[in-house]
Amino acid sequence: MLSDVYFPRINGVSTSIQTFRRELAKLGCRTLLVAPRYPQAFDDDGDVTRVDAWTVPFDAEDRLMRPRRLKASCRALARQFDLIHIQTPFLAHRTGVKLARELGVKVIETYHTYFEEYFHHYMPFVPRRAFRPIARAVSKAQCNAVDAVVSPSAPMADVLREYGVTAPLKIIGTGLELDIFRSGDGSRFRSTHRIPPERPLVLHVGRVAFEKNIEFLIDVFVEVRRQVPDALFIVAGDGPALGSLRRRAEKQGLDDSVMFIGYLEREKSLLDCYKSADVFTFASRTETQGLVLLEAMASGTPVVSTAVLGTKDLLEHGEPGAIVAPEERQPFADAVVRVLRDQTLRKRLGEAGQRFVATHWSSGAMAQKLLELYCAVWKQARSAPASP
Repeated sequence: MLSDVYFPRINGVSTSIQTFRRELAKLGCRTLLVAPRYPQAFDDDGDVTRVDAWTVPFDAEDRLMRPRRLKASCRALARQFDLIHIQTPFLAHRTGVKLARELGVKVIETYHTYFEEYFHHYMPFVPRRAFRPIARAVSKAQCNAVDAVVSPSAPMADVLREYGVTAPLKIIGTGLELDIFRSGDGSRFRSTHRIPPERPLVLHVGRVAFEKNIEFLIDVFVEVRRQVPDALFIVAGDGPALGSLRRRAEKQGLDDSVMFIGYLEREKSLLDCYKSADVFTFASRTETQGLVLLEAMASGTPVVSTAVLGTKDLLEHGEPGAIVAPEERQPFADAVVRVLRDQTLRKRLGEAGQRFVATHWSSGAMAQKLLELYCAVWKQARSAPASP
Protein backbone atom coordinates (compact mmCIF):
# COMPACT_ATOMS: atom_id res chain seq x y z
CA MET A 1 0.00 0.00 0.00
CA LEU A 2 1.18 3.51 -0.85
CA SER A 3 -0.35 6.56 0.78
CA ASP A 4 0.43 10.26 1.10
CA VAL A 5 -1.31 10.25 4.52
CA TYR A 6 -1.44 7.96 7.53
CA PHE A 7 -1.63 8.19 11.30
CA PRO A 8 -0.81 10.23 13.33
CA ARG A 9 -2.56 12.36 10.67
CA ILE A 10 -6.20 11.72 11.53
CA ASN A 11 -8.68 11.38 8.67
CA GLY A 12 -10.83 8.82 6.92
CA VAL A 13 -8.01 7.58 4.69
CA SER A 14 -5.80 6.78 7.68
CA THR A 15 -8.68 5.01 9.40
CA SER A 16 -9.50 3.00 6.28
CA ILE A 17 -5.91 1.88 5.79
CA GLN A 18 -5.52 0.81 9.41
CA THR A 19 -8.83 -1.06 9.48
CA PHE A 20 -8.21 -2.94 6.24
CA ARG A 21 -4.63 -3.85 7.19
CA ARG A 22 -5.77 -5.35 10.48
CA GLU A 23 -8.52 -7.41 8.88
CA LEU A 24 -6.43 -8.50 5.89
CA ALA A 25 -3.82 -9.81 8.33
CA LYS A 26 -6.51 -11.99 9.96
CA LEU A 27 -7.26 -13.38 6.48
CA GLY A 28 -3.61 -14.25 5.92
CA CYS A 29 -2.79 -11.33 3.63
CA ARG A 30 0.35 -9.40 4.56
CA THR A 31 0.36 -5.71 3.67
CA LEU A 32 3.38 -3.43 3.47
CA LEU A 33 2.54 0.24 3.93
CA VAL A 34 4.71 3.13 2.73
CA ALA A 35 3.63 6.50 4.15
CA PRO A 36 5.08 9.88 5.24
CA ARG A 37 7.02 10.44 8.42
CA TYR A 38 5.46 13.03 10.76
CA PRO A 39 7.00 14.93 13.68
CA GLN A 40 4.71 13.08 16.09
CA ALA A 41 5.49 9.48 16.92
CA PHE A 42 3.09 6.67 16.08
CA ASP A 43 3.15 3.05 17.15
CA ASP A 44 3.80 1.43 13.74
CA ASP A 45 4.05 -2.28 13.14
CA GLY A 46 7.09 -3.77 11.42
CA ASP A 47 5.50 -3.63 7.95
CA VAL A 48 5.17 0.17 7.88
CA THR A 49 7.92 2.11 6.13
CA ARG A 50 8.09 5.83 6.87
CA VAL A 51 9.52 8.22 4.27
CA ASP A 52 11.08 11.58 5.15
CA ALA A 53 8.74 14.37 4.13
CA TRP A 54 8.39 18.14 3.86
CA THR A 55 5.64 20.26 5.40
CA VAL A 56 2.92 21.10 2.88
CA PRO A 57 2.55 24.89 2.39
CA PHE A 58 -0.69 26.26 3.91
CA ASP A 59 -1.50 22.86 5.45
CA ALA A 60 0.30 22.11 8.71
CA GLU A 61 -1.35 18.69 9.10
CA ASP A 62 -0.07 17.10 5.88
CA ARG A 63 3.34 16.08 4.58
CA LEU A 64 4.88 15.73 1.13
CA MET A 65 7.16 12.71 0.87
CA ARG A 66 10.57 13.29 -0.67
CA PRO A 67 10.35 11.71 -4.14
CA ARG A 68 13.79 10.10 -4.25
CA ARG A 69 13.43 8.59 -0.80
CA LEU A 70 9.95 7.35 -1.63
CA LYS A 71 11.19 5.59 -4.76
CA ALA A 72 14.12 4.09 -2.88
CA SER A 73 11.86 2.83 -0.10
CA CYS A 74 9.46 1.22 -2.57
CA ARG A 75 12.21 -0.43 -4.60
CA ALA A 76 13.77 -1.84 -1.45
CA LEU A 77 10.50 -3.70 -0.84
CA ALA A 78 10.05 -4.83 -4.44
CA ARG A 79 10.68 -8.54 -3.84
CA GLN A 80 8.14 -8.69 -1.00
CA PHE A 81 4.84 -7.78 -2.72
CA ASP A 82 2.66 -9.10 -5.54
CA LEU A 83 0.37 -6.12 -6.10
CA ILE A 84 0.35 -2.37 -5.45
CA HIS A 85 -2.61 -0.65 -3.79
CA ILE A 86 -2.52 3.17 -4.05
CA GLN A 87 -4.55 5.06 -1.44
CA THR A 88 -4.08 8.71 -2.47
CA PRO A 89 -3.80 10.57 -5.79
CA PHE A 90 -0.67 12.60 -5.19
CA LEU A 91 2.95 11.44 -5.12
CA ALA A 92 1.81 7.97 -4.04
CA HIS A 93 -0.18 7.60 -7.25
CA ARG A 94 2.62 8.67 -9.57
CA THR A 95 5.17 6.50 -7.80
CA GLY A 96 2.84 3.50 -7.56
CA VAL A 97 1.90 3.49 -11.24
CA LYS A 98 5.49 3.92 -12.35
CA LEU A 99 6.72 1.18 -10.02
CA ALA A 100 4.00 -1.21 -11.19
CA ARG A 101 5.10 -0.75 -14.79
CA GLU A 102 8.75 -1.23 -13.93
CA LEU A 103 8.09 -4.44 -11.99
CA GLY A 104 5.32 -5.80 -14.19
CA VAL A 105 2.81 -6.07 -11.33
CA LYS A 106 -0.84 -5.04 -11.19
CA VAL A 107 -1.91 -1.85 -9.44
CA ILE A 108 -5.25 -0.75 -7.98
CA GLU A 109 -6.34 2.51 -6.36
CA THR A 110 -9.00 3.56 -3.87
CA TYR A 111 -10.78 6.81 -4.73
CA HIS A 112 -11.28 8.22 -1.23
CA THR A 113 -11.88 11.93 -1.89
CA TYR A 114 -14.39 13.82 -4.04
CA PHE A 115 -11.88 16.37 -5.30
CA GLU A 116 -14.08 18.46 -7.56
CA GLU A 117 -16.01 19.61 -4.45
CA TYR A 118 -12.90 19.97 -2.31
CA PHE A 119 -10.21 22.36 -3.52
CA HIS A 120 -12.29 25.51 -3.91
CA HIS A 121 -12.63 25.64 -0.11
CA TYR A 122 -8.86 26.17 0.13
CA MET A 123 -8.47 28.47 -2.88
CA PRO A 124 -11.66 30.56 -2.73
CA PHE A 125 -10.10 33.22 -4.95
CA VAL A 126 -10.30 30.79 -7.88
CA PRO A 127 -13.83 30.21 -9.25
CA ARG A 128 -15.25 26.78 -8.47
CA ARG A 129 -16.08 26.21 -12.13
CA ALA A 130 -12.37 26.48 -12.97
CA PHE A 131 -11.50 23.54 -10.71
CA ARG A 132 -14.16 21.12 -11.81
CA PRO A 133 -12.91 20.30 -15.31
CA ILE A 134 -9.34 19.96 -14.01
CA ALA A 135 -10.35 17.70 -11.12
CA ARG A 136 -12.48 15.55 -13.40
CA ALA A 137 -9.79 15.20 -16.04
CA VAL A 138 -7.11 14.32 -13.50
CA SER A 139 -9.37 11.82 -11.75
CA LYS A 140 -10.29 10.17 -15.05
CA ALA A 141 -6.66 9.91 -16.15
CA GLN A 142 -5.47 8.53 -12.81
CA CYS A 143 -8.25 5.95 -12.51
CA ASN A 144 -7.73 4.76 -16.07
CA ALA A 145 -4.01 4.36 -15.41
CA VAL A 146 -4.59 1.51 -12.92
CA ASP A 147 -5.97 -2.02 -13.29
CA ALA A 148 -8.96 -1.55 -10.96
CA VAL A 149 -10.51 1.21 -8.86
CA VAL A 150 -12.11 0.81 -5.44
CA SER A 151 -14.99 3.20 -4.78
CA PRO A 152 -16.24 3.51 -1.18
CA SER A 153 -19.86 3.91 -2.34
CA ALA A 154 -22.15 3.37 -5.33
CA PRO A 155 -22.86 7.12 -5.88
CA MET A 156 -19.11 7.81 -6.03
CA ALA A 157 -18.70 5.00 -8.55
CA ASP A 158 -21.45 6.61 -10.65
CA VAL A 159 -19.59 9.92 -10.56
CA LEU A 160 -16.40 8.24 -11.76
CA ARG A 161 -18.26 6.58 -14.63
CA GLU A 162 -19.64 10.00 -15.60
CA TYR A 163 -16.05 11.28 -15.68
CA GLY A 164 -15.28 8.62 -18.26
CA VAL A 165 -13.48 6.11 -16.05
CA THR A 166 -13.33 2.82 -17.92
CA ALA A 167 -11.14 0.84 -15.50
CA PRO A 168 -13.05 -1.85 -13.56
CA LEU A 169 -14.83 -0.31 -10.57
CA LYS A 170 -15.42 -2.27 -7.37
CA ILE A 171 -17.57 -0.83 -4.56
CA ILE A 172 -15.96 -1.62 -1.21
CA GLY A 173 -16.58 0.64 1.77
CA THR A 174 -14.53 0.74 4.94
CA GLY A 175 -16.06 -1.48 7.60
CA LEU A 176 -15.98 -1.16 11.36
CA GLU A 177 -14.38 -3.28 14.04
CA LEU A 178 -17.66 -3.69 15.89
CA ASP A 179 -16.36 -4.80 19.27
CA ILE A 180 -14.32 -1.61 19.61
CA PHE A 181 -17.36 0.66 19.25
CA ARG A 182 -19.36 -1.18 21.88
CA SER A 183 -16.83 -0.33 24.58
CA GLY A 184 -17.25 3.43 25.07
CA ASP A 185 -18.23 5.04 28.38
CA GLY A 186 -20.35 8.15 27.92
CA SER A 187 -20.45 8.95 31.64
CA ARG A 188 -16.66 9.03 31.77
CA PHE A 189 -16.53 11.51 28.88
CA ARG A 190 -19.11 13.79 30.49
CA SER A 191 -17.29 13.65 33.80
CA THR A 192 -13.93 14.45 32.17
CA HIS A 193 -15.38 17.52 30.43
CA ARG A 194 -17.64 18.56 33.33
CA ILE A 195 -20.85 18.07 31.38
CA PRO A 196 -23.85 17.29 33.61
CA PRO A 197 -25.35 13.83 32.97
CA GLU A 198 -28.76 15.28 32.12
CA ARG A 199 -27.57 17.99 29.70
CA PRO A 200 -28.72 17.30 26.08
CA LEU A 201 -25.62 16.74 23.96
CA VAL A 202 -25.37 17.14 20.17
CA LEU A 203 -22.16 15.86 18.55
CA HIS A 204 -20.16 16.21 15.37
CA VAL A 205 -16.95 14.22 14.82
CA GLY A 206 -14.56 14.74 11.94
CA ARG A 207 -11.88 16.91 10.47
CA VAL A 208 -12.74 20.54 11.09
CA ALA A 209 -12.52 21.51 7.44
CA PHE A 210 -14.56 23.83 5.26
CA GLU A 211 -15.87 21.03 3.05
CA LYS A 212 -17.49 19.34 6.08
CA ASN A 213 -20.21 22.05 6.21
CA ILE A 214 -19.95 22.42 9.99
CA GLU A 215 -20.92 26.09 9.72
CA PHE A 216 -24.38 24.92 8.68
CA LEU A 217 -24.58 22.76 11.82
CA ILE A 218 -23.67 25.76 13.98
CA ASP A 219 -26.48 27.75 12.34
CA VAL A 220 -28.81 24.80 12.93
CA PHE A 221 -27.80 24.73 16.58
CA VAL A 222 -29.04 28.30 16.98
CA GLU A 223 -32.51 26.97 16.16
CA VAL A 224 -32.02 23.93 18.41
CA ARG A 225 -31.16 26.17 21.36
CA ARG A 226 -34.37 28.13 20.92
CA GLN A 227 -36.30 24.94 21.66
CA VAL A 228 -33.83 23.19 23.98
CA PRO A 229 -32.04 26.05 25.79
CA ASP A 230 -29.60 23.89 27.76
CA ALA A 231 -28.39 21.85 24.75
CA LEU A 232 -24.63 21.58 24.17
CA PHE A 233 -22.96 21.14 20.77
CA ILE A 234 -19.59 19.39 20.77
CA VAL A 235 -17.27 19.50 17.75
CA ALA A 236 -14.60 16.82 18.05
CA GLY A 237 -11.70 17.25 15.64
CA ASP A 238 -9.29 19.84 14.34
CA GLY A 239 -8.40 21.43 11.05
CA PRO A 240 -8.17 24.60 8.98
CA ALA A 241 -11.74 25.79 9.59
CA LEU A 242 -11.43 25.87 13.39
CA GLY A 243 -10.79 29.60 13.73
CA SER A 244 -13.62 30.48 11.35
CA LEU A 245 -16.05 28.22 13.20
CA ARG A 246 -15.10 29.64 16.59
CA ARG A 247 -15.83 33.13 15.29
CA ARG A 248 -19.13 31.98 13.82
CA ALA A 249 -20.21 30.43 17.11
CA GLU A 250 -19.23 33.58 19.00
CA LYS A 251 -21.11 35.77 16.52
CA GLN A 252 -24.22 33.60 16.99
CA GLY A 253 -24.00 34.01 20.76
CA LEU A 254 -23.13 30.36 21.36
CA ASP A 255 -19.96 30.84 23.44
CA ASP A 256 -21.32 28.81 26.36
CA SER A 257 -23.02 26.11 24.33
CA VAL A 258 -20.51 25.07 21.61
CA MET A 259 -17.41 23.17 22.73
CA PHE A 260 -14.46 22.53 20.39
CA ILE A 261 -12.47 19.69 21.93
CA GLY A 262 -9.90 18.82 19.25
CA TYR A 263 -8.85 15.36 18.16
CA LEU A 264 -9.58 12.43 20.45
CA GLU A 265 -7.80 9.09 20.65
CA ARG A 266 -9.70 6.88 18.24
CA GLU A 267 -9.89 3.75 20.39
CA LYS A 268 -10.12 5.50 23.77
CA SER A 269 -11.68 8.93 24.39
CA LEU A 270 -13.41 9.06 20.98
CA LEU A 271 -15.43 5.96 21.88
CA ASP A 272 -16.52 7.63 25.12
CA CYS A 273 -17.43 10.77 23.19
CA TYR A 274 -19.75 8.91 20.81
CA LYS A 275 -21.45 7.17 23.74
CA SER A 276 -22.00 10.44 25.59
CA ALA A 277 -24.06 12.06 22.83
CA ASP A 278 -27.83 12.09 22.53
CA VAL A 279 -27.66 12.74 18.79
CA PHE A 280 -24.91 12.84 16.15
CA THR A 281 -25.24 15.45 13.39
CA PHE A 282 -23.63 15.54 9.95
CA ALA A 283 -24.06 17.65 6.81
CA SER A 284 -20.99 17.18 4.61
CA ARG A 285 -21.58 17.37 0.85
CA THR A 286 -18.31 15.72 -0.15
CA GLU A 287 -18.17 12.34 1.62
CA THR A 288 -17.36 9.35 -0.55
CA GLN A 289 -18.65 7.15 2.27
CA GLY A 290 -19.27 8.89 5.61
CA LEU A 291 -17.42 6.62 8.02
CA VAL A 292 -18.20 8.69 11.14
CA LEU A 293 -21.92 8.04 10.59
CA LEU A 294 -21.24 4.32 10.86
CA GLU A 295 -19.09 4.89 13.95
CA ALA A 296 -21.89 6.83 15.64
CA MET A 297 -24.45 4.17 14.78
CA ALA A 298 -22.15 1.36 15.92
CA SER A 299 -21.91 3.21 19.25
CA GLY A 300 -25.70 3.27 19.53
CA THR A 301 -25.93 7.02 18.98
CA PRO A 302 -28.88 8.26 16.88
CA VAL A 303 -27.95 10.22 13.75
CA VAL A 304 -29.50 13.24 12.04
CA SER A 305 -27.82 13.88 8.70
CA THR A 306 -28.24 15.10 5.19
CA ALA A 307 -27.93 12.40 2.51
CA VAL A 308 -25.51 13.44 -0.22
CA LEU A 309 -23.17 11.26 -2.30
CA GLY A 310 -21.65 8.60 -0.01
CA THR A 311 -23.91 9.41 2.94
CA LYS A 312 -26.92 8.93 0.67
CA ASP A 313 -25.72 5.41 -0.01
CA LEU A 314 -25.62 4.75 3.74
CA LEU A 315 -28.82 6.41 4.87
CA GLU A 316 -31.43 5.73 2.22
CA HIS A 317 -31.61 1.95 2.54
CA GLY A 318 -33.80 0.53 5.25
CA GLU A 319 -33.68 2.05 8.74
CA PRO A 320 -30.03 2.45 9.72
CA GLY A 321 -30.62 4.34 12.95
CA ALA A 322 -30.79 7.77 11.36
CA ILE A 323 -33.18 10.54 10.41
CA VAL A 324 -32.40 12.06 7.02
CA ALA A 325 -33.00 15.82 7.00
CA PRO A 326 -32.70 18.41 4.22
CA GLU A 327 -29.94 20.99 4.28
CA GLU A 328 -32.33 23.62 5.63
CA ARG A 329 -31.90 25.16 9.05
CA GLN A 330 -35.38 24.76 10.51
CA PRO A 331 -36.26 21.25 9.28
CA PHE A 332 -32.82 19.95 10.30
CA ALA A 333 -33.11 21.61 13.72
CA ASP A 334 -36.61 20.20 14.20
CA ALA A 335 -35.29 16.69 13.55
CA VAL A 336 -32.51 17.17 16.12
CA VAL A 337 -34.96 18.52 18.71
CA ARG A 338 -37.32 15.61 18.08
CA VAL A 339 -34.54 13.15 18.93
CA LEU A 340 -33.41 15.13 21.98
CA ARG A 341 -36.92 15.23 23.44
CA ASP A 342 -37.97 11.65 22.75
CA GLN A 343 -36.10 9.04 24.78
CA THR A 344 -38.03 6.19 23.18
CA LEU A 345 -37.06 7.40 19.71
CA ARG A 346 -33.41 7.69 20.77
CA LYS A 347 -33.42 4.12 22.02
CA ARG A 348 -35.10 2.80 18.88
CA LEU A 349 -32.73 4.63 16.53
CA GLY A 350 -29.69 3.62 18.56
CA GLU A 351 -30.59 -0.07 18.47
CA ALA A 352 -31.49 0.07 14.78
CA GLY A 353 -28.15 1.68 13.98
CA GLN A 354 -26.20 -1.00 15.79
CA ARG A 355 -28.12 -3.74 13.95
CA PHE A 356 -27.57 -2.01 10.61
CA VAL A 357 -23.80 -1.70 11.05
CA ALA A 358 -23.43 -5.23 12.39
CA THR A 359 -25.39 -6.66 9.46
CA HIS A 360 -23.89 -4.67 6.60
CA TRP A 361 -20.63 -3.01 7.65
CA SER A 362 -18.35 -5.34 9.56
CA SER A 363 -14.67 -4.73 8.83
CA GLY A 364 -14.09 -8.44 8.28
CA ALA A 365 -16.69 -8.64 5.50
CA MET A 366 -15.29 -5.58 3.74
CA ALA A 367 -11.73 -6.93 3.97
CA GLN A 368 -12.89 -10.20 2.44
CA LYS A 369 -14.24 -8.27 -0.55
CA LEU A 370 -10.94 -6.42 -0.92
CA LEU A 371 -8.94 -9.64 -0.71
CA GLU A 372 -11.13 -11.16 -3.43
CA LEU A 373 -10.35 -8.16 -5.63
CA TYR A 374 -6.62 -8.54 -4.92
CA CYS A 375 -6.78 -12.18 -5.95
CA ALA A 376 -8.77 -11.49 -9.11
CA VAL A 377 -6.41 -8.74 -10.27
CA TRP A 378 -3.33 -10.81 -9.36
CA LYS A 379 -4.64 -13.79 -11.32
CA GLN A 380 -5.03 -11.55 -14.37
CA ALA A 381 -1.33 -10.75 -14.13
CA ARG A 382 -0.42 -14.41 -13.77
CA SER A 383 -2.56 -15.47 -16.74
CA ALA A 384 -1.51 -12.65 -19.08
CA PRO A 385 0.76 -13.76 -21.95
CA ALA A 386 4.39 -12.81 -21.64
CA SER A 387 5.54 -9.83 -23.67
CA PRO A 388 7.45 -10.82 -26.84
